[in-house]
Formats: sequence, structure tokens, C-alpha cells
Amino acid sequence: MEKRQEKAVSELQERFEFRNIHSDEGEQAAKIERLCFPPNEACSRDMMLKRVAKAPDLFLVAVDRNTGRIAGFLNGLATKEDSFRDEFFTDAELHDPSGENIMLLGLDVLPEYRMQGLAREIMDCYLERECKKGRRMVLLTCLDSKVEMYQKMGFEDMGIADSTWGGSQWHEMRCVLRGQGL
Repeated sequence: MEKRQEKAVSELQERFEFRNIHSDEGEQAAKIERLCFPPNEACSRDMMLKRVAKAPDLFLVAVDRNTGRIAGFLNGLATKEDSFRDEFFTDAELHDPSGENIMLLGLDVLPEYRMQGLAREIMDCYLERECKKGRRMVLLTCLDSKVEMYQKMGFEDMGIADSTWGGSQWHEMRCVLRGQGL
């Protein structure tokens, strides 16, 4: 089983380039977001462009080496806060580069790349990268249907979040990268 997983990861690393987003890729990210999330939950084009401008180092894109296009990405903002609130979705100015925590704002994988392990690989690369930067914790919110997926990625379900983004009820999930947690 482990060898098969290692082979799959190796194949993903060969097929995709994992890196920070480039400034000219904001429009592409905004289009992917609209394909991956319903309108009431998707980041607006303008907000996506602001995030790319404000915190490009907190994006991790997977670029298909054959097409040169983004197949999926993860993005967030750094903060000293340790609980998710809706304003992180709407105010890129909340990004604090010295923050020890990351609020993940979206994991997007285009439909044609799903069910291949890409979301998991993007998350694994992101968590490893942020741990190396000395970050303490990564938080996200997700719907009931995604709790198990994020638990498999190393996140703990903290219960129902204060967030009501998009008019939905969310779970707050956290992954402690260093320290003893909260």
C-alpha cells in the first residue's frame, strides 16, 4: 500500500509543478474558483485578485506540465488569530505576514483533475511548506460532506464554526503544525 501511495505521489510530482501563484494568474484562479464553488460561496474575481496581490506566497498552485494551466490551488491568509471568521473571506488586508497561523480560504481542483489525489497532494505540500516557515496552525472551514476528507488530510474537527459564509453552516477544522495545540 505504501509503495503504491509513493508511486502516486511521484507521478503527481512529475505531472504537476507545485509553486506559488504568479501575479498574472489571478484571473485564471478566479475562473477556477467560480467552477469549484457555488456562487454564494465562491470568492469574487476582485477579491481573488486582491489575495493574489497581497499574499501570493500563501497560494500553492498545481500547474499541469502538459498544458501550462493551473489544475488546482490552495490559498490562505496569515494571521495571529486562532479562530476563523467570515471577514477573512472578504478582506485581504487582514493578512499579517508575521502571523503564525494560516486561515485557508479555498482548495480548488478542476473537475477533470479530481479523484486522482491532487487535492491531497496540494494540501500535503502546503502544510509541509508552512511548517518549514515556522507556522503553528492551519485552519479552514468546510461543509459536513468534506469533514472526513479533511480529517484524512490531518485536520481535526473543532465543531460548528462561527462562520456563516454563503449562508451555510460550516465546521471549523484545524491542523497543528508545531506546539501542543490550543
